[in-house]
Amino acid sequence: MFNTVEKTKPFLKWPGNKYRIIDEIVELLPDGDRLVEPFAGSGSIFLNTSYPEKLVADNDEDLIRLFKHVQMYGEEFIEYASEVFVPENNVDERYYELRKEFNTTHDTIRKSALLIYLNRHCFNGLYRKNKKGEFNAAYGKYKKPYFPRKELKEFHIRSEDVVFKNQDFLETLDMVEDGDVVYCDPPYTPLKENAAHVYGSLQFGDNEHIALVNKAKKVSGKGIPVLISNHDIPLTRELYNSAHIETFEVSRTISSKASSRGKVSELLAIY
Repeated sequence: MFNTVEKTKPFLKWPGNKYRIIDEIVELLPDGDRLVEPFAGSGSIFLNTSYPEKLVADNDEDLIRLFKHVQMYGEEFIEYASEVFVPENNVDERYYELRKEFNTTHDTIRKSALLIYLNRHCFNGLYRKNKKGEFNAAYGKYKKPYFPRKELKEFHIRSEDVVFKNQDFLETLDMVEDGDVVYCDPPYTPLKENAAHVYGSLQFGDNEHIALVNKAKKVSGKGIPVLISNHDIPLTRELYNSAHIETFEVSRTISSKASSRGKVSELLAIY
């Protein structure tokens, strides 16, 4: 019921981007009055659903600000952002100058435009920050980075009915109401032990995953469906042992080693 007529790609490259399995995920999303996403990511899910209302949040201020700028200013902002995509900016020295500018500027429009530039010019399109919240992905050495004009225009159109909020996932889950459907795409549990992923500038480890599950159980206990994506590994099977599990094979395209970019198994825990 909530599929869109034509699929829309997100304009940002993103680790764990759900676009490749969007049909499978959307098919499992229940009907509802509002879609709630506590982890915005690249926006693949909300872009490809047609719930009457949508609440999309993330604790990364730069990401949410960028989404709001595309939503509010549309073509004007898109044209401005495209001006950074010139050959003279596609060299390592210039990349690191612009990365430094992104991390220090107080001009929010400029910062949003630079975020698109960094995402498309950095190594493997990684959206990565250090604990200080500074973007620190290395230069990618691409011959001609793609400026996602078409995708930005579609985002502008399809974000008209979206409320974007910069806040923690628990704050977002506290806002759910009857009629909502919640989809969570948190930083995944690492495939290797003793590692934690970064959520904005914060570590997202075992404690955060447990907190998410506990909150999901409380929310679903009120009759509000909650779906959570993650790697399909023994640890997550144990973590989501009270949920219904669906699994998918997904092509991994973002990795530091080409040999690591193969098929991985992911799951969708449904509460």
